[in-house]
Amino acid sequence: MTTDASAEPSRRPRSAPANPRARPRESPLPTAGAAYWEAAAASFDDEPDHGLRDPVVRAAWAARLRTWLPSGPAAVLDLGCGTGSLALLAAEQGHRVTGVDRSPRMIARARAKLAGHEAALLVGDAAQPPVGERRFDAVLVRHVLWALPDAAAALRRWAGLLTPGGRLVLVEGRWGEAEPMGLPAAELTDLVAPLAAEIRVESLVGDPALWGKEVTDERYALIAEIPGRDAAVTGAAPQPRAGELPGAGGAQPSPSGRTYRHCAAHGR
Repeated sequence: MTTDASAEPSRRPRSAPANPRARPRESPLPTAGAAYWEAAAASFDDEPDHGLRDPVVRAAWAARLRTWLPSGPAAVLDLGCGTGSLALLAAEQGHRVTGVDRSPRMIARARAKLAGHEAALLVGDAAQPPVGERRFDAVLVRHVLWALPDAAAALRRWAGLLTPGGRLVLVEGRWGEAEPMGLPAAELTDLVAPLAAEIRVESLVGDPALWGKEVTDERYALIAEIPGRDAAVTGAAPQPRAGELPGAGGAQPSPSGRTYRHCAAHGR
């Protein structure tokens, strides 16, 4: 998935400096990256978790989306959608999908994949999606936030695009050992906490089917329920949903003192 500064970790430009994570006004990736993503579009789907060509990998991501997205048909905004692989899965599950990516060639491939589905694919900046006054039941973002110049501002913008009770679905990680880059789950939890009524974090390390291989670095999904604008976020421990075990994975204090739940299901 691509934005003005985003890159899937396996597809980042070789010239990118090894910055652990994006700081305000400083991206870990080159700002002049549009040409890179245009050139990468033709081979982008070669990565197992990009193209989802392997039926096992595709089924693994489809199963995750069913638990992350609303259960009924919903309006889903996929930011940094790349060639539309996750957008297609969401559309196949009955959702009305809008995808945004900065690369016209990526969007062209996404449009071909989603032909015949209820979907709109737009060229634009994921940090400032060109969707006007439209609102969505879920905002889905995979491997984008870690590379944005101002992650907190992007999160506020995305939360504002949600209907009351909508959810942010953020797939992120921290990759590499000698010079790691990315966004740790605890750090992202602190960024999201002021906006959310409930947060859960799922480890994605223990499911090699998602990646087409075994992985050992930090990979996770953060799902945040965003209250209506008039609702207060108090920072109290979130309540388990119906059908979930109370305190599944244990209630975890974040560095800010807020409480979130680490979901052991599907995790390590």
